[in-house]
Amino acid sequence: MTYNAKLLARANARLAEQREKNKIEQSRRLSVAYRKIPALQEIDDRLRSQMVELARLAFSKDEARDRRLEALKEENLSLQMRRAELLVENGYPITWLDEIFSCPLCHDSGRTDKGVCSCLDRLYNQELTLSLSALLKTGEESFDRFDLSLYPEEYSDYFKCAPREYMNKVYSYCRNYAESFPAVREDLLLQGDPGLGKTYLSACIAREVAGRGYSVCYDSAVSAFSAFERSQFARSPEDAEAAGETVRRMLECDLMILDDLGTEVVTQMVNSALYTLINTRANSKKRTIISTTLFPDDLAARYSPSICSRIEGFFKPIRFAGNDIRILLKNRK
Repeated sequence: MTYNAKLLARANARLAEQREKNKIEQSRRLSVAYRKIPALQEIDDRLRSQMVELARLAFSKDEARDRRLEALKEENLSLQMRRAELLVENGYPITWLDEIFSCPLCHDSGRTDKGVCSCLDRLYNQELTLSLSALLKTGEESFDRFDLSLYPEEYSDYFKCAPREYMNKVYSYCRNYAESFPAVREDLLLQGDPGLGKTYLSACIAREVAGRGYSVCYDSAVSAFSAFERSQFARSPEDAEAAGETVRRMLECDLMILDDLGTEVVTQMVNSALYTLINTRANSKKRTIISTTLFPDDLAARYSPSICSRIEGFFKPIRFAGNDIRILLKNRK
């Protein structure tokens, strides 16, 4: 995986904050324990002085060096045992005064023998999501806030049930999709008229998936295709590089959500960008969600046959029902 230096620096800064919090907590525990059990501090002071003596003996040529090392070893074991006994006798676990680490794999360093640790990778993915989630501005998108009362209760011949009942099934499917990620095998095509909750539910999925440490890119079709175009035809190298980085994130992130497909002006560049986005992510088995007001005939009229074929083959269509929620909320106010 290619990392953006600025985002990686932010992730490292968050990891450093966690290390500092752990050090503060460990210091607090030591202060409490030393006040309650003064003998603990005496033992720890002696253990520290042993370390100094061991360092000195390492460079010593004294004939008694080996005997002294053996004596220190025995004393150290005895002190460690007494330390553990004092902790247990006073109701503390043996490890209570040990260094505190949030990640047992890397001890909060962010690195292992194999490279970047999964804990730092999760923080990086969260920063990545924040940097690209331009549409997630309200901070209120969550499955728990999804309001089914905004959908009609009257029977619909098209859906063979009331829109409210039907949308409850859509809601449940989307929530299960988010909570099951990444063990999902389908891309989603959210279709329906404007104002039916497509953007809201896709944002709920984004927040749930990102909250569990997976990288999510959430952007409008207009903005996403603009990034593809600027990565090739920007006037300045800096703008081209920034746009290129955005494109790479959209192609490589764990979940890509493309909102409002069909609102952009269709050009050869747009067809090329959309094909690249869908095909590249499908080949690398990365999940993609597209929301749109377009239906099969509309898609066929706007985009190339190769794009429509991939959308039909890779994406599960989910039709949204109801009336324009924006108008309903406006009338309520």
